[in-house]
Amino acid sequence: MVRGLSVSVPQQVPMRLLIISNMPHHRRDAQIAGWGPTVHEIDYLARRFTNIRHVGCLHDGPAPANALPYSAANVTFVPLTPKGGKGIWNKLGILVSYPSYIRTIFRELRSADVVQVRCPGNIGLLAIMLLAFARKPRRRWAKYAGNWRPNRPEAWSYTFQRWWLDCGLHRGFVTVNGRWPGQPNHVHSFLNPCLTEGELRAATEVCRIKSLSQPVRLLFVGLLGENKGGGRAVEILGRLRQKGVPAELDIIGDGPERPAFEARAVSLGVNLVTRFHGWLPRSALGEFYAASHFVLLPSCSEGWPKVLSEGMAYGAVPLASNVGSIPQTLADCGCGKTFAPLDTEGICQAIREYTRFPDCWKTESANGVKAAELFTYERYVAAIERLLDTDARSLGSRHNSRLAPQAGGPDGIQR
Repeated sequence: MVRGLSVSVPQQVPMRLLIISNMPHHRRDAQIAGWGPTVHEIDYLARRFTNIRHVGCLHDGPAPANALPYSAANVTFVPLTPKGGKGIWNKLGILVSYPSYIRTIFRELRSADVVQVRCPGNIGLLAIMLLAFARKPRRRWAKYAGNWRPNRPEAWSYTFQRWWLDCGLHRGFVTVNGRWPGQPNHVHSFLNPCLTEGELRAATEVCRIKSLSQPVRLLFVGLLGENKGGGRAVEILGRLRQKGVPAELDIIGDGPERPAFEARAVSLGVNLVTRFHGWLPRSALGEFYAASHFVLLPSCSEGWPKVLSEGMAYGAVPLASNVGSIPQTLADCGCGKTFAPLDTEGICQAIREYTRFPDCWKTESANGVKAAELFTYERYVAAIERLLDTDARSLGSRHNSRLAPQAGGPDGIQR
C-alpha cells in the first residue's frame, strides 16, 4: 500500500470511502501514479472523506506521461494483479484471479462507510455482483463512466453491468452521463468534472481575446485507436487542406495505431502540419487548448469525454460524435456540433461554415467558456455531498435505500 503526498484535510464527520476500479496504476520512483484525470477527481473527493482506499490494478512498466501520483495524504492504494486481454488464455486469467480479487474486495468492504464502484470494467463487474450479497457498507455508489444508452453493439459485459445497475441489484445509487428516458429514481445524471476553479479562472483569462484566425488550429486528445477517432482527425485535416482551408492539427496521446496514423498523414500530404506529441501531463495541455479553435473527437463510443469540457474552458469549440451524452450536453451548453462517428465530411463542412461566419464560432466559443463552470471538481464534490446526505436520510428511514429523483439537470442544477 502506498500513500501520496501530504495535503490538509478539513475536519469532518469520520467517513471512509472505498473505491473499486480497473484503473491502471504504475510505479514512478517511490510513488504510485494513476490515470491523471481520475487521480485529480479522487484527490478532490478526499476533501470530503477522512480516508479513501482505492482498490485498483498495479501494472509493470513505466508510468505514462499523463499518469499522476495522488496528492492527498488520506488516499491509500490497494493493488491488484491485472489480468485479461485478448485471447482465450488471457480471458481465463481473469477467472483464475477472481478468488484473490474477491478476498480483497470483501476485506475492504468490511471497514468502509461508503463504496464507489467505477464501471464499466472487469473488476467493477465483479464488485457490483458482490454487493448484492455484502452487508457492508450500506451506502453504495456506482459511477458508470461509459455510454449509458449505446446505439451500437458492445461487449456483453458492458450490457450486463448496465442492466445490473439499472435494476439496482447492487443496492445503491448510480451516477451516469446524460439524461435518459425511463431512468429509475436511483440513477442520477451527473456531469463529469475536469477542472479546478483555479484552472477555470486561468483558462477564462487566456481566451478573452481569442478569435477564429488562420491557420485554423485543430486538436485531438486521446488514445490513438480507430474507435477513438485519431485517424479520422487526420482525414479531416486532409479534407480541409484539399478544400483550400489552411489548417493544422495537434494530436496528444499514444497507442498501438500511432504509426498507422502517422503514415496516413504522410499519404494525405499533411504530415508537415500534423504534430504527434504523445501523452503529455495535464499541466501541459492548457497551451494546446488555448491555441486551438476546435477540439475533434470523432469517437465510436463515449459517456462524456473530459477533453471536450477542458477545451470549452479555453474557448475551443467541440466537434464530436453523436454518441453517449455528447449531443444533449453540447445542446445544453450552446456550443459545438455532433456528427455520426464516421462522418468526416460533415465535420469538415462544419469547420468551413464556421470560417465563413466567424461570429457564430465566437458566440459558441463564449458559450463554452461559460458552460465550463459546470465541470469543476468543487461543484462535483458539492453535488456528491448532497447526494450522500440524501442517501443518509433515506437509510435512516428504511433499510433498502431508493433515492428520490433529483430536480433540475445534471448535478441537480436547475436549467
